[in-house]
Amino acid sequence: MFKNPSSSNLIELNGEYSIPIVVLSIIMSVIASYTALSMNERAYKNSFFHRNFWLALASIAMGFGIWSMHFIGMSAYSLPVEMHYHKPLTIISVIPAMLASFIAFYIASRSNRTYWTYVLAGSVMGIGISSMHYLGMYAMEMDLFYTYDSVLFLTSIIIAIIVSVIAIYIFSGFRRFVVNRIIQLVTAIIMGLAVSSMHYTGMAAITFYVPKDFISSSMHMHMMDMSGVAISVAIGMIVLLGTLLFSSLVDRYVEYRANYFDVLTKLPNRRLFEQKLRKPIFPEHLAIWHLHDLEKVNREYDYQFGDELIQHVAEVLELSTSKMVDLYRIEGNRFAFLTRDMYEEKQMQEEMEKVAELLRQPFFIQNQEVTLQATCAISKAYNYEEASSIYTNALSVLNHPSVQYNHEVVMYDPSIHTYTFEREIADDVFDAMLKGELYLVYQPKVSMQTNEIMGVETLLRWNHPVYGMLSPGIFIPILENHDRMKDVTDWIIKLVCRQISIWNVEGIPFGQVAINIPGQYVTSPRLLDVLKQTLNDYDIRPAQLELEITETTFVKNIAEAMRAVSVLRQEGFSVALDDFGTGVSSLSYLKQMPISTLKIDKSFIDEIPHSQKDSSIIQAIIRLGESLDLAVVFEGVETKEQVEFLVATCKDPIIQGYYFSKPMIPEELKGWRNKDVE
Repeated sequence: MFKNPSSSNLIELNGEYSIPIVVLSIIMSVIASYTALSMNERAYKNSFFHRNFWLALASIAMGFGIWSMHFIGMSAYSLPVEMHYHKPLTIISVIPAMLASFIAFYIASRSNRTYWTYVLAGSVMGIGISSMHYLGMYAMEMDLFYTYDSVLFLTSIIIAIIVSVIAIYIFSGFRRFVVNRIIQLVTAIIMGLAVSSMHYTGMAAITFYVPKDFISSSMHMHMMDMSGVAISVAIGMIVLLGTLLFSSLVDRYVEYRANYFDVLTKLPNRRLFEQKLRKPIFPEHLAIWHLHDLEKVNREYDYQFGDELIQHVAEVLELSTSKMVDLYRIEGNRFAFLTRDMYEEKQMQEEMEKVAELLRQPFFIQNQEVTLQATCAISKAYNYEEASSIYTNALSVLNHPSVQYNHEVVMYDPSIHTYTFEREIADDVFDAMLKGELYLVYQPKVSMQTNEIMGVETLLRWNHPVYGMLSPGIFIPILENHDRMKDVTDWIIKLVCRQISIWNVEGIPFGQVAINIPGQYVTSPRLLDVLKQTLNDYDIRPAQLELEITETTFVKNIAEAMRAVSVLRQEGFSVALDDFGTGVSSLSYLKQMPISTLKIDKSFIDEIPHSQKDSSIIQAIIRLGESLDLAVVFEGVETKEQVEFLVATCKDPIIQGYYFSKPMIPEELKGWRNKDVE
């Protein structure tokens, strides 16, 4: 293998490279690296699939790319001999590359990484690349002899290892930057060059010999004819790009289904329902069917029986309504119909009467006859003011004392229903705080520059014993109108400070914890007293809290609000201007506001980068925030396209939204952080 043969009967044979095919082989290697990098990136994101699934796909892409690059590179080298490949060995030669890639990616993805981790992972990758190359060379069948230069042979392996260590380090150590496609492409080029360098150094190590009486044939100047090259390139491109596209689409589809659709009935869920409500198209009609006492059915039979009953009800509702009506399962025992630009109020009522007639009929589940009690509430909206309360109005009907669960269809009447519902919510809030029905969740804010958690926002949730999960958009305005939010905010401050003290003891850094402060409370002296006392009780520093106030707080009383915020800033608290862009204040006041952070409202994020108008507005706000030296936080970020746009537009964007995580209770937040650290 390394010993030169006797030169008495042999002559050295020199070949030539086709530069275009050499370039093609390098491009193939870069494409494979880019694909593997994309797969590896998804392994660190919240995904329906396990992390190892994405690591396996990254390994397949990388291994197949190395394999394709090798044989395309061999096609670039021409010798005047006839050559064939041993097919089983040729196929087997891809295994070392794939296996080594998986092991390397897996090692590099572990927690507590050190430089030796990268050296180990890179060594495995380099040996895998080299093994594939030399096994592929061994698979060649031709009428000549060849030997290796031992120095160049070892050099090719060392090159593969060293450059692989660098690539793996970039892969893992700098993965916070891979969302930027330019950085991702540069990294892929480095990895592609690692594979290519090893291959062509390995080729430089080989010397070919033929007998002195050898007669060359121009019919066989290439080791592989061009049709073989074309087929290899085509298959390689299709497999690599197809794998990337298919896996990404599947993961996004599964993630979308998991986030926006009910698992049991396959209907759109409450989250998608609330999203649609935020974008009304008039006239808008809402009907909610409440199935009464489903727990009784579960007790008398079992939960599987109850699930089958819900599925049958969903099928009946789907088949009984017009295609111009959207159906949602918004709670365990509630279904919602939402119409757009369709019915008059009377038409909607007629549709629901038909549904009522069907629900009066008994259901046959597991050879058992079951009759459901139910009622339906209908509300309407013809303008934005009515749209903001269309869901609240329907709930007011469902929970009014006059409701009978005999399949009646009841239209919302403001003179009958509104006061009862709002009063009940306002009266229940104190018990809700004591019983744990009102609770806090935390949503991370992540810096895209450092990939670190910069803080979390505290969000309020209410699992009402009668109404189920109430949207904050429903109960917070009611609590504000009934002067309950000051007491609720004091309760939130106490719970947040207690949670921060727990995190401090556990040594878990979550950065600043943001608390929303109601507009009417910002200027109250009571707020500062509560903050000082609570921080003292739990030994918390003001810098650990960020107080979020809305733009409308300044609009109502600009002078008083600025004075109050200035005092808070002097005490050491950070202050963020929340939902920026939704108010009507003059921008001339912005430079006077003593704030530290600008939070961009989700409504501006939803349509970027596809909406040119929203994209231009975001760019203008970013420039404004950066010119005032303010941290810029983007709320409601959900897609990779949005993140890429913000990373390209903003120097140091801080991302908050489902792209990284949903709002979580403290135990879930710790698990999410530990997973991200790993």
